[in-house]
Amino acid sequence: MDDDLNVTYITLGGHVEVHIYGPLYFVIMFTAYILIICSNSTIVCLICIHKNLHEPMYIFIAALLVNSGLYSTAVYPKLLIDFLSDKQIISYPACLCQMFMYYTFLASEFPLLAVMSYDRYVSICKPLQYSTIMTKRTVIILVAFAWLFCAAHILLALMLNSFEKLCNLTLKGIFCNNSLIKLQCVRSTASIIFGVIALLNCSILPFLFILFTYARILIITYRSSREVRSKAAQTCLPHLLVLISISFLTTYDVVIIRVESGLTKTVRLIMTLQVFLYHPLLNPIIYGLKMKEISKYLKRFFCQDKFNFRN
Repeated sequence: MDDDLNVTYITLGGHVEVHIYGPLYFVIMFTAYILIICSNSTIVCLICIHKNLHEPMYIFIAALLVNSGLYSTAVYPKLLIDFLSDKQIISYPACLCQMFMYYTFLASEFPLLAVMSYDRYVSICKPLQYSTIMTKRTVIILVAFAWLFCAAHILLALMLNSFEKLCNLTLKGIFCNNSLIKLQCVRSTASIIFGVIALLNCSILPFLFILFTYARILIITYRSSREVRSKAAQTCLPHLLVLISISFLTTYDVVIIRVESGLTKTVRLIMTLQVFLYHPLLNPIIYGLKMKEISKYLKRFFCQDKFNFRN
């Protein structure tokens, strides 16, 4: 970078009429952020408090919900500040840091869902071996691997991109995402190749593993009793719904950089909001309503609060 003063700060140019509607945007997104943190934290706390929820399946769910809260936190605080600021800017190092946090936790959802699908496969297809395969140590290793594996990929990809010179300082977005590469004068072959490898290892391969695992579960449960099929549907359906949600989100994030030039600023803003607005709220709703044990404790929790409030 020849002139540090010219490239230190990047303008986030995806905001629409923020000087007029900034306070309204702030109220809406602040409410969404509070709902995300409270809903995810409530279920995580219930899982931590109740010992009969200290099973691998619920531990993986807790990890996934923590993940949703963390990747929301990578975006919302800076976004809320921008809504009330005269200038929507971010330093280049802070932009790279935001990208690292956002993509690490976003990409980690696929390995976490892959781990959960493996847990369901062992539970349903190999019930007698479940306790010996899914030990506490194994669960900790799998969760740590899901986070660290993607963190290493994202970190190396961003390190490769950080050395590229910027020829444009206005980002067509409201937070730092992969649109940042459009600001580069020239993108190196190494960064392109490793970007593809990161996408393959953190998203596509886990996605294929999940499909394979659930296909095996479907085949085995189809030959089993009605009770086994019902149990499989109750525990697997929430994971599949979350998988569909995160798959659409990731597909949009990959595609938007190629089609954003043909979209108006308002349409691009609305589409970008989908990335971090619905999915973190969807996870606790799906697991809170569809997982029988979690739903039971949620009802007790809210009924108890209502009873205490009346007294």
